[in-house]
Amino acid sequence: MTGPRYPALIAQLPSSVPFVGPEVQERQRGKAFRARLGANENVFGPSPKAIAAMQDGAAQCWKYGDSASYDLRQALSAKTGVRPDNLVVGEGIDGLLGYLVRLLVAPGDPVVTSNGAYPTFNYHVTGFGGVLHKVPYKDDHEDLDALMERAREVDAKIVYLANPDNPMGSWHSGATIEKALGALPDGTLLVLDEAYIEFAPDGTKPEIDPDDPRVIRLRTFSKAYGMAGARVGYAIAAPDLIKSFDKVRNHFGLSRISQAGALAALQDEDWLNKVIALVAGARDRIGEIARANGLTPLPSATNFVTVDCGGDSAFAKAVLDALVDDGVFVRMPFVAPEDRAIRIGTGTPQDLDILADALPRALANARR
Repeated sequence: MTGPRYPALIAQLPSSVPFVGPEVQERQRGKAFRARLGANENVFGPSPKAIAAMQDGAAQCWKYGDSASYDLRQALSAKTGVRPDNLVVGEGIDGLLGYLVRLLVAPGDPVVTSNGAYPTFNYHVTGFGGVLHKVPYKDDHEDLDALMERAREVDAKIVYLANPDNPMGSWHSGATIEKALGALPDGTLLVLDEAYIEFAPDGTKPEIDPDDPRVIRLRTFSKAYGMAGARVGYAIAAPDLIKSFDKVRNHFGLSRISQAGALAALQDEDWLNKVIALVAGARDRIGEIARANGLTPLPSATNFVTVDCGGDSAFAKAVLDALVDDGVFVRMPFVAPEDRAIRIGTGTPQDLDILADALPRALANARR
């Protein structure tokens, strides 16, 4: 009796995941976290209109979702000012990244990213046999010049850039990205991950023609719209690339309930603006808590704050472990020198009260 015969590529991949989810950690701990501040979720939740739409849609969940996400794409077209044929909808940015890498990356193909940037992108690249070429951050920002230079050196299929950035919360101006496009090699696609764009300052969005074949922009309902569990994301790109997603995507991967919720969320500007204000206030509070404990909060254009713990990776990990032991779920960057920090998501006032109480103990334990 034999089992499945894995291709050589799959057989050699490690059995690992980009992130260990908080529920997994809670089961390991044997109890729930008191404050869930590590997954960059929007604790303020979705629009009440989105919740109502999803509740109404539950009775229709015997039906598959619209495979073309027609109504949602029409609404996104009106919202973003691009044509529907510039848009594809999928199972969050993570799902769209997987489809995109499958479309473009064959075994051995070079792909460029920053060392320590979003690991789920790397997970997809290695899963399809691509070869990752990484450049270091510069002053806690992804280094655009270095990314473009490495892309030229290796003739990269893809350059990945998150703006604003995860895990550091830093950002480049739109004008800086527009200028960098001039250095993008022929045949290289810039994957611009804009998951946190709603939280970013004015001027962060670059002015890029949606028909520009050099760029694909990825956005999500998981962050500002508070729908991480619904798994809805979308991409903006030239029609030829958008149409190519039909070759590989799961056409019924997006549920009817998720589509209804996203459509309602998109139409509730008042709630979106309220959430953006709440997140800004929570970022300020995290900064105050960090400074009160002698730590340095880094500037952030996201719904988290990366806090420099003032030591090395081992010290930051000790602080993180102590917080987790105390029921406060946070995460940290994976690569030096960014791993001198911990990353704290914007929480409710009650969440941040728990953080303020727990952080001094965590620091004391880490310094023993």
